[in-house]
Amino acid sequence: MFDNAEGMVFRPPSEANSFILRVTIGCAHNKCTFCSMYRDVQFRARPISEIEPIIRNTARRYPDLRRVFLADGDALVLSTNKLLEIIALLKVNFPKLSRISCYGGPLDILRKSPEDLLILKQAGLQMVYLGIESGDDEVLALVQKGVTGDEMIAAGQKILAAGMKLSAMLVLGLGGRDLSLQHARNSGRVASAINPTMLSALTLMLHRGTPLRADAEQGRFHPLSPYDFVQELKELIEHLDMKTPCIFRSNHVSNMLPLAGTLPGDKNSLLEQAEDALELLKNQTRPTFNDDGPF
Repeated sequence: MFDNAEGMVFRPPSEANSFILRVTIGCAHNKCTFCSMYRDVQFRARPISEIEPIIRNTARRYPDLRRVFLADGDALVLSTNKLLEIIALLKVNFPKLSRISCYGGPLDILRKSPEDLLILKQAGLQMVYLGIESGDDEVLALVQKGVTGDEMIAAGQKILAAGMKLSAMLVLGLGGRDLSLQHARNSGRVASAINPTMLSALTLMLHRGTPLRADAEQGRFHPLSPYDFVQELKELIEHLDMKTPCIFRSNHVSNMLPLAGTLPGDKNSLLEQAEDALELLKNQTRPTFNDDGPF
């Protein structure tokens, strides 16, 4: 309403009722071969002179606003001082503000010192969304994520050590048929080592215009069937070993099998539901395509 900047706006599903404040435009990394979100915009960090009027105009209309999500793809690429200035402006203009969150790219998190993250938490940044995508080094390299599984662990652990909540995402099918098993098992290993506050398993959608979609169309990448996706989800859950409670979800609109529970307590129940779904899907072994991806 108060921001006409270039590019599409994206946010996690759980931020549906938040004020989306775009402190950057696009994604500084923007190399992931499966992602189409920010391919139509040039990355830039917005100056405070551009951000402050948006905050003030929004506050005049919604003075009782309580939640803010800092967009676009990686707000933590900004310097700590600049983020602190933005948070201070938000707190002055929204006196009832109770939560500030953002996406955090693993490279941006790794560049922040533990002290920087602690200062941001104390200032009001309560939660970070981290796209783990995969815990397998081969898959991470193929999709050009820019980090290894161990570096992803280090990034996730840094957020939690600062006292923030961490919502992490994995992408089912990201390794295709060839790497499905190692993708599932190593993703379970990495997610368990991090033990995030929340963990979501999304399903790969092969969007047109992405390199991974082109690889699939030319036979270099072999997408999963519905049965394969659920089998991979089951394998992932089997290799999740959480030591403290973690809210687990695979109920995104992309998912073929909606699951919800808290690990480790609900692990057996989740596995049983996956087994039941596999029985129903045992004849659905061929992937098909539409404009978004395999179904």
